[in-house]
Amino acid sequence: MQRPASGAHADCVTARPDSGPATDATVRVLARACVDAVQAVGGFAGGVYLRSGAEGPLLLAVMTGLPGRLFRPWWRMHVNRPYPVAEAYRSGQSVHLPDAEAAMRRFPQLMAGLPFPFGSLYEPVMAGSQRFGVLFVLRPATPGASVGAADRERLRTAADGLAQGLAALTTDGQPVLWTGDPVGVPPPDTAQGAREAVERLTLAVLSVDREGRIRYVNRSAAGLLGLGAPELRGRLLWEAVPWLGQPAYEDHFRGVFMSGEPVRFPARLGRQQDSPWVAVDLYPGVDGVTVTIDAAEPPGYAPEPGSVVRPGAGPGSPADRASALYRPVSLAIALTEAVTARQVSAVVTQELLPAFGGRQLAIYLLNERHLHLAWETGFPQGFLDRFDGVALDVRLPGVETLTTGRPMFFESMEHLASAYPGIPLDAHVGARAFLPLIASGRPVGSCILGFDAPRGFSPEERAVLTALAGLIAQALERAQRYDTEAALARGLQAALLPHRLPVRENVETVGRYLPGTQGMDVGGDWYDVVETGEGLLALVIGDVQGHGVAAAATMGQLRSAVRAFTLGGSPPEQVMAGTNRLLIGLDPGQFASCCYVLLDPASGRARAVRAGHPQPLLRHADGRAEVLDLPGGVVLGIDPGATYPVTELRLAPGSVLALYTDGLVEEAGKDIDIGVERLRAALAAARPSPLTETADRLIGGAGDSSDRPDDIALLLASRTGGASGTGGRGAAPKS
Repeated sequence: MQRPASGAHADCVTARPDSGPATDATVRVLARACVDAVQAVGGFAGGVYLRSGAEGPLLLAVMTGLPGRLFRPWWRMHVNRPYPVAEAYRSGQSVHLPDAEAAMRRFPQLMAGLPFPFGSLYEPVMAGSQRFGVLFVLRPATPGASVGAADRERLRTAADGLAQGLAALTTDGQPVLWTGDPVGVPPPDTAQGAREAVERLTLAVLSVDREGRIRYVNRSAAGLLGLGAPELRGRLLWEAVPWLGQPAYEDHFRGVFMSGEPVRFPARLGRQQDSPWVAVDLYPGVDGVTVTIDAAEPPGYAPEPGSVVRPGAGPGSPADRASALYRPVSLAIALTEAVTARQVSAVVTQELLPAFGGRQLAIYLLNERHLHLAWETGFPQGFLDRFDGVALDVRLPGVETLTTGRPMFFESMEHLASAYPGIPLDAHVGARAFLPLIASGRPVGSCILGFDAPRGFSPEERAVLTALAGLIAQALERAQRYDTEAALARGLQAALLPHRLPVRENVETVGRYLPGTQGMDVGGDWYDVVETGEGLLALVIGDVQGHGVAAAATMGQLRSAVRAFTLGGSPPEQVMAGTNRLLIGLDPGQFASCCYVLLDPASGRARAVRAGHPQPLLRHADGRAEVLDLPGGVVLGIDPGATYPVTELRLAPGSVLALYTDGLVEEAGKDIDIGVERLRAALAAARPSPLTETADRLIGGAGDSSDRPDDIALLLASRTGGASGTGGRGAAPKS
C-alpha cells in the first residue's frame, strides 16, 4: 500500500479552527502525529480527538485522508456515547476493530452510521495523569485476522509521542483544548503521467484526493461542467460541482472513501427539474477517487413536480435505500440507551439533526391536553416561549400534527406562512417538518425540525421521518414512565435512609450517600446506626442488587429487619442469619451484601459479621490504615442455611472504622483491589478530625464524577474517648 508522506504535508493544513485556544504549534504537533500514525499502520485516514474544555464532548481536531464535510456528524463525540473513540478515552485502553463484523459486535451504533467494510484503531493520548484525547486510524478491513502486535505497538508509540509533545506544549503554557472545526491535513498530489491518454477520452474524468479536492480534470469533464480545468483544480468537488453536493449523494461518497469499493449512482446534471440524467461512477484508490460522468437514461423514480431548490433526497437507488435504513437503526440503538426525557431529546438532537441537515429542533410533550416545551435547540432565545402550554384546540402546526396524527412538511417558510396566516416565524428562509409523536395509538407530543434553507422532502425521506417520529414517541413514553418511577424511588429511598445518626459519648458516626449517574439515580445501598438497650451501637451497611423502586423497597425491608433483630437483642451472627432467611422468604428475586458491626462505645470492643460485602477499613490513631480481613458468609438471599462467623475487634481512641459499598471502589476495567487500596491510602492521609471532613474527602472524587454507574454509601465511626485498647484485635467479651 502506498502511504501518505509525512513531513511537509503534515505541516500544511486546509482549514483553521473557527475559534478556540489551539496554537499553530499545537496544530503542527497534531498534524504530524496524525499523518505519521496513518503511515505507520497502513491506514488510509486518521485523526485526533481532543478535549473541548467543556465536560463531556471530545472534538475532532485534526483529520487526514477523508473529506471533512462528509463526516461532520462525527466531529463531536460525547465521552459517554457507545463509540470506540469515547470508550478509548473513558477507559484509557486501546480499541482495535479489524473489520466491520468486529465493529458491529462491539459498537453497532458506529456501523449503523457508517455501514461500510473498514478496520479502525483507537489509542488514548495520555501523559501521566494528563488525558488529552484519542488518536485513531482507519484502514482496509482484515476479516478473520486480528490487529497484529506490531501495528498495535506502532500506534501506541505514535500516541505516546503525541502525548509527550502535547505535554511539552502544556508546560510551555500553550493550551491543547479544542473548540473549533477540525483542521484538514492534505495528502500529497501523486498524479502521474497518464494524463495525455485520459485527455483523449470523450468520457468526463476527474480525479480527487482523499480530502475531496479536485486534482485533475480532463477536457471532456471541463466541457461538461462548463468550467476550465484551472478553475476546478484545488477546489472541493462539492463546491465546484454543487449538484453533486446534495445530501442524497453523501452516502455514496462516504461509502467509496471508507470501503474501497466502486460506487455507481444516477444524478441530475444540475439542479433544475429538466436537467439531463447522468451516471456517476466513483473508483477509489489509496491516494484518492476517480470520478467519471456519462449520459444515462432517467431512473424509474423522479422527484415530485414543484420541488423547491434543494431536494432533501434524490433517486431511490440502493444506496439511498440503505441510507434510509441505517438512519432509523442508528437512532433506535441510541434511544435504547436513553432513559429520561432529557436524554431522549439529546439523542434526537445528536442523531436526527445531522442525518437530515437540520439546524432547529423542538419537542413538546402532552400533559392534560396542553403541549409543554420539553426541549429546544437552534431557535432564537425565547421565541418558543409563546407556544409553551398551548391547548389542543389552538390552530398551530405543532398542535394539528398531533391531533390529526398526520406529519406536515413545509418546503419553505413562505409555504408555512401561507398555510397558517399570521403565525409568528423565527426566520424568513428555511423549511419545517412537524411530526406527531404517537406511541401505540396514544398521543405523546409533537416534534419540530427546522432547516436553514428551503428543501424538498422526497417520499422516502417523509417515510423515514414518520417512522423515526414513532421511535421517538415510544422512547419518550418510556422515559415519562421512568421519570415517574424514579421520582417514586427517590422519595422512597430518602424516606428509608436515616435522617440523622445517634449522638453518643465516646463515639462519633458520619454517613454519606451518593446516587449513581447512569440510568435511574437510585439503588439499594444503605447505611444505619442502631442504638440497643444495652448501650451498644450497631453499625450497618448494605447493598441490594439492582436499581429502581424494587431495589429501594427491598433495601427498606432489610433495614427494618436488621433494626428489629438488633433491638430484639440478637447477637450479630443471628442478626445476619435472620435477615438472610427473611430475604429468601420475601423472594424478591434479589440478593444483598451486608456488613454488621456491634460496638461498645465505652470500651471500643466490637463484634463484626460480613455477608459478601467489601472488607471494612480501619485507621489507627497513629495514621496507619489497614484493610481488615473478616471471614464472612455468602450474600443474603441465596442459601437459607448460610452461617456468618463473628470476628472480634477492638477500636482504640482516635481510630476510625470505615464501612462502604462497592460503588466507592469499583471502576470499569480495573480490579476492585486497586480501588480498595486507593481508598485505604486516602483514609490514611485524611485527618481523623473532624470526621465530616474525612467523609467528604473519601467520597469527594466519586461525587465529582459524571460517569458513576453505581450508587455509593459510606459510614464512618470514630472512637473519641473511653477505655484505651490496643488498637488491634483482642478477646472482646460477649455483648
